[in-house]
Amino acid sequence: MSSTLYIVSTPIGNYEDITLRALNVLKGVDFVICEEFKLGNRLLRYYGIEKPLESLNEHNEVRDAEVVANRIKAGADAALICDAGTPVLADPGGMLVHLALRLGVRVIPVPGASSILAALVVSDFDISRFHYAGFLPRKKEDRIRALEDLRALKSVSVIMEAPYRFAPLIEDCVVVFGNERRAIAAVDLTMPTEKVLRGSLGELKREYSKTPFKAEFVLVVDGPKKN
Repeated sequence: MSSTLYIVSTPIGNYEDITLRALNVLKGVDFVICEEFKLGNRLLRYYGIEKPLESLNEHNEVRDAEVVANRIKAGADAALICDAGTPVLADPGGMLVHLALRLGVRVIPVPGASSILAALVVSDFDISRFHYAGFLPRKKEDRIRALEDLRALKSVSVIMEAPYRFAPLIEDCVVVFGNERRAIAAVDLTMPTEKVLRGSLGELKREYSKTPFKAEFVLVVDGPKKN
């Protein structure tokens, strides 16, 4: 009996972006914990892996995380995956990790694809320091306050958001940071439709108004210019 929880990073779009170690772990565990059964099954089927699935997401994590953690503690090995990329960071799973560690379960990371790092390394900004802002509040006034906090920083800021919220986000960024602050929007990373919009926030806003997109994106806002 092993009692190990693996935190397994999976592709963010292109299914070729998975590590050999991740595949071996997924093949070797007793069950896989995913956000949604449909996406979890699709991923495993692509690699020819058959494993029982448990769903743990924002709707049931509070209720079910302890049950899953106790199952692992009893001797099972499990792999936690998310819909895309690295689990826990911007996805459910934090409560499971906490409970597993409290029970004495080994928690092992299996690194891999990350949309955050992929966007940063093509940004052409100074990324020796950066601030991960994650998903900002949905209400405009709360989002504006969050952006004002980011404006006070000296480093690059990384923002995640759903495709259909790009327009209000970029509008608020222009209001808070100004038209001239440099930024990129990395869209549909790793896919054939991948594109990186570059320029000032004002230019990104104009570009989006001409050709709106409905794909996943990461917004990277440069730090203030050094005097």
